Amino acid sequence: MEQLMYGMTGQERRKAATTGTVRGSAAYDMGSEEISLARRFVGEFLDAARSRHGLEVSARAVEIAQLVVSELATNVCKYAPGPCLLDLETDGSTLDIVMWDSGPVLPAASPADPARIGQHGLELVLMVCQSFAVHREPVGKRIRVRIALQDDPPGRTTW
Repeated sequence: MEQLMYGMTGQERRKAATTGTVRGSAAYDMGSEEISLARRFVGEFLDAARSRHGLEVSARAVEIAQLVVSELATNVCKYAPGPCLLDLETDGSTLDIVMWDSGPVLPAASPADPARIGQHGLELVLMVCQSFAVHREPVGKRIRVRIALQDDPPGRTTW
């Protein structure tokens, strides 16, 4: 299976080839103009996963992935300007989005306030993701989110 592997070592490429995963990585000096580049990278990654690897990726999943990356990148611009790494990995059913930045402050959703204008990005991310985790790193933090690639993922109850 051909892999999208930007910036991966030979050992990482061999592991990806044996596990059936598709991976991609990008690095940014996260200024506001680069948010759109990160969104485009996600779209191109998922388009390639669909066209080159035959993975089922709904249009809604692409939009959600781009929204999530946009919100995470916006937070980097606001609270941790500087270098940012974006890693994407899919096994065909879910997409893991991992974003590292150099900021030491861990994100927290604001308390519910219908009168509040703005600062809803993390709330949106938490609503559309299957999982969300933040880990401190020796420098900065790493945020990992997982989204479903199909509109009705297995194990999800619908009414």
